[in-house]
Amino acid sequence: MATVGGCALPTADDKPRTGARPMHGLIGKMIATPGQREALIAVLLEGIKEMPGCLSYIVARDVKDADAIWITEVWDSKESHAASLKLPSVQAAIAKGKPLIAGFGDYVTTEPVGGDGIPK
Repeated sequence: MATVGGCALPTADDKPRTGARPMHGLIGKMIATPGQREALIAVLLEGIKEMPGCLSYIVARDVKDADAIWITEVWDSKESHAASLKLPSVQAAIAKGKPLIAGFGDYVTTEPVGGDGIPK
């Protein structure tokens, strides 16, 4: 593992996860209603407690768009992500955050293979 700017990056010697079902990843852009980005970030971060199967959930400000947020998620499986959407805490966060969302931007599904903080 190589380190760049404090982050561990995979090298040719690093092996991806094997023998386990594939992880499930999501990267998406959310657009807050004007002036509501910080309120939406607070709601998103409040609703992430105790989500079984969630390995990583990152909320980040877009530095070029004052209303945009990027959310990066890593789950142990697609099923764990789907189950999380039914949790009362997540349902409450969705209801609370909905009025603060103006729309959505780019969105991709990924298959994470490893990295700093992700189980091997």
